[in-house]
Formats: sequence, structure tokens, C-alpha cells
Amino acid sequence: QHRGWFHSSLLESSGTRGRAPYDSILTHGFVVDGKGRKMSKSLGNTISPDEVIKKYGVDILRLWVVASDYYDDLKLDNSILISQTDSYRRIRNTFRFLIGNLYGFEISEKVNIDDFPELEKFILHRLWELDNVIKKCISEYNFHLIFTNLLNFCSNELSSLYFDIRKDTLYCDDKESIKRRSARTLLDILFNFLVKWLAPFLVFTCEEAWKSRGNSKSIHLEEFEPISDNFKNQEIANKWKIVKEIRKVINAALEKKREEKIIGSSLESNIELFLNKEIDLNLSNEAIAELSITSSASISKHENNNEGFSLDEIKGVQVIVKKASGEKCNRCWKILEEVQNTNKICSRCSEAIKTKDK
Repeated sequence: QHRGWFHSSLLESSGTRGRAPYDSILTHGFVVDGKGRKMSKSLGNTISPDEVIKKYGVDILRLWVVASDYYDDLKLDNSILISQTDSYRRIRNTFRFLIGNLYGFEISEKVNIDDFPELEKFILHRLWELDNVIKKCISEYNFHLIFTNLLNFCSNELSSLYFDIRKDTLYCDDKESIKRRSARTLLDILFNFLVKWLAPFLVFTCEEAWKSRGNSKSIHLEEFEPISDNFKNQEIANKWKIVKEIRKVINAALEKKREEKIIGSSLESNIELFLNKEIDLNLSNEAIAELSITSSASISKHENNNEGFSLDEIKGVQVIVKKASGEKCNRCWKILEEVQNTNKICSRCSEAIKTKDK
């Protein structure tokens, strides 16, 4: 009926006024059940918005709307709502991590983005790419694609990559270290972008997150963060595309050893990474250990190593996983040869504790 109304009003206005009765219009398909059937009382497949709100909350209902592709009929049933609850949990956990690790953050702690480590610069580049996608989607009313990109960013670049790698730095580094301050500076940038991008969809969650950081004004009175072209760094983006592929091989090798009960945590291992001559990324042993979340690592060039683990789809990368040697640091949990003192902590943790005491 609503499609017919738009059509008839278009015909009448064009005939009597010579123009459409609206400047632009967006319409969507019908809401149907999970099997694509029209909702009706006789079939007993109707779902009331009030019931959804009582069970899941308003933001889950709004999330279902924005996650649906309105170019087609919109499917709705309990299994679909449960999947949206999982998506919501991923976003909420992203905010929890950001807010928790920004506790006590002050302007004086900020680091200039030019001084960021490569990993932080890669995430900034991804923000720059996201900003361009979101602006284009808004101009085309493609809200489904906005949400898909933001959810993938939270799941893939942040949770599975950046947060996973930087937890050690955030929890264990000296609080004055450039790497830790850079990480916290980036977390602050990420928070401001994400909370404003998601506010039109997750209105209550984003208001809660925004107010939790001491902001008195509503998030809904804010504008999107302006993006800087300094965030763009295609060279680092190209490099980290390869690094992420290498990390896939490392993680698969570690998982295999975990299944074989040779290791538990990845910090119980030392890895040897072999790359063919075509892959030249200028990565240090420390960078590889940090990337793989292992206690130690080494990197070598090779033609072929029959002992190494590899993945067929990623050429030129092989990994050997061994048990780390040494003792476990009671603070960072890395297993290192240097942990031989009475307190059973490594030199990095020892220095961090001394700085804290001062």
C-alpha cells in the first residue's frame, strides 16, 4: 500500500505541478518472518516491537533495523534477534575495552601521530578509509553498509588484532613509555570516532559510553569527528596487509600445538619464522614476538624449510613453534631466560615497578 501511495502521489504531482512531490525518497520492503512469509495473526508469526524491547532492549531493535538490507523485504524472528544481540555484544565489548584502558587519560599524555609506532599508524589509516566509506554511505542512505563496516572493524582490526597485540603494552609497560602513551592516544581517537559514528543507531549505549568519560553534554548534540589526511598511509597499509597474512600462519601454527597439548597459552612458546626472499618487511625479533603474542621469536630468510608449519593459501611463510625456555615472569607472564631474580619478574616489569614507585 505504501508503495502504491508513493507511486500515485508521484503521478498526480507530475501531472498537475510538473515535478515530484518530494525532493528525495527512501522506501523499504515489508517486514516478514524468518522464512520470508508475511506476518499475520492466523499464522502466529507476528513479533511486536514492545515484546522485542522488553526482552532485548531498544538498541537491539534499532540494531536490527540498521543491520537489515532495506532494498529487500526485512526478515525478523527470534534467531535473527539473537544474532543481532551477538553483534551488539561485540560493539559493547569494544567500548568497554576502550573506556577501561582510557582510565585517567589526560591531554598531557597525548603523543603526536607522527611519532606513533607502525601498528598505530595502520589503525589510523583504517579509520581514514572507514570515514570515506561512511560519508559515501550516508549520501546514498546505505546504513546497512555503514553498520557492516563498523562491526567488521571492531571485530577484525580492533578486537582480533590491535587490542590483542597491545594488551601487553597497556597492562605491563612503564606508564611513561612512548609505546603505551601512543596506544592510549589512539584509543582516545578510536573512542571519539566510534561513539559518534554509532550514536544514531545505538542511541542509549553510546550516550552511556559518552557520559562514562565525564562528558556532560549529550552525545546526540555532537557532530562526527573531522578526519585528517595525515591518517592516510598507504605504504604502511600495504605492509600490514602482508603482516596480517603472516600472523594468520603464526596463529594457525600455535593453535595446532595447542591442540597437540604441547602449549597452553601462546606465551608458553617461542617461534621461528621463516620468510622467502621476496617478503621484505624489516621486522625485528621483538616485533614478531609482540605480533604473535609469544615470549620470544626469531625471523630468518629461507628457500624452503620442511619442518615449518605453513598454509597453502599463504605462500612463502613457515613457522616452527617450540616451548619457550626460562622462567615465567609473575607480572607479564612471559617465559624468559632473564627471569632469575628473587621476585621472579623480568627487567621490563622491574623498571615499570620502579617508575610506579617514584
